[in-house]
Amino acid sequence: MRLPIERNQECPFDPPAGLRDLPPMARLEMADGHQGWLATTMAAGRTVLGDPRFSARQELKHTAVARPGGPARPAPPGFFAATDPPEHTRYRRLLTGQFTVRRMRLLEPRIEQIAADHLDAMAKAGPPVDLVTAYALPIPSLVICELLGVPYTDHDFFQDRSADLVTAGRDGAQATADLTAYLGELVRRKRVEPGDDLISGLTGELTDEELTHVALILLVAGHETTANMLALGVFALLKEGLAYEEGPAEGPVESAVEELLRWLSILHQGAPSRAALEDVEVAGELVRKGETVALSLPVINRDGAVWEDPDALRLDRPDARRHLAFGHGVHQCLGQQLARNELRIGYRALFERFPGLRLAVPATEVPLKHDASVYGVRCLPVTWPTAE
Repeated sequence: MRLPIERNQECPFDPPAGLRDLPPMARLEMADGHQGWLATTMAAGRTVLGDPRFSARQELKHTAVARPGGPARPAPPGFFAATDPPEHTRYRRLLTGQFTVRRMRLLEPRIEQIAADHLDAMAKAGPPVDLVTAYALPIPSLVICELLGVPYTDHDFFQDRSADLVTAGRDGAQATADLTAYLGELVRRKRVEPGDDLISGLTGELTDEELTHVALILLVAGHETTANMLALGVFALLKEGLAYEEGPAEGPVESAVEELLRWLSILHQGAPSRAALEDVEVAGELVRKGETVALSLPVINRDGAVWEDPDALRLDRPDARRHLAFGHGVHQCLGQQLARNELRIGYRALFERFPGLRLAVPATEVPLKHDASVYGVRCLPVTWPTAE
């Protein structure tokens, strides 16, 4: 079996056909011909992500989906997502203090204001609008820019380059080079003229090269995933008829966010992945040293051994938070609390402001990101009733 496999346009939120019938550990041919594995159950996925005998180092892994640029090289200093302890531990400790629950709560009024400003602009423009460009993308982009100290006036540049990084067929190597050069110059400016932002706060702890690559991870991950999740979640709520004037129906918005994270699983096509550092048995299969294990999060987060009726979207599901949308183990998403806050505020504010929100085109005409490592919609035309 090889990836990618497109999802069904009629059922765009379900895992691709055929993946649900696989064993917990299924053989997977990687893009370069390497024979690896695909984990499809919660137990197998948690083992792979949590066992230190599996590595996140990019030069040891084979990718499930072809990316330009040739074989991966060791991660540059600061690119902590592709490192293992103890190197990863050093970066993680420095960054954890920047993403505490308390600090993320302090950002909530600013997130609410950003959402309100963009809803005002939508109301002024009138329907229909593309919710991606008008709302879903600007909210996390503005927030991460302010958190890092990146000028939002440059958002078109980093959004375009970020899209290149996560979309098959685009020049990810050039996008990385462009973003690295941009952020490197920003880091150097912050050393001379520091501000009240994360990059400035770390200039005394990290070298320019380290801080540049830390900022690269946070900038791309901080808006690309949340923006796709926000738009895709609205699409799901509208298509499934589960939205009303006070936010997602059938339960508190906090529960709805967790269920949408579980049900949609925007990291797909074999992400994340790990390389075995030694022979490891997972779900009864022997993974040999050097073999790569990719995870199918859309299947894992629909595991019937974990959730009752896992294919149903139940916004009041009490145990939805057991999902792996933010990963597991030492690499669990650093900004997960920020993402939760943005989604909770974003969904609630949108449906409170536009209680009659609906799709402006048939659901089958909404373009999907089948070719991207982060699943979502390319645009989401929406409309709402207006006063005559």
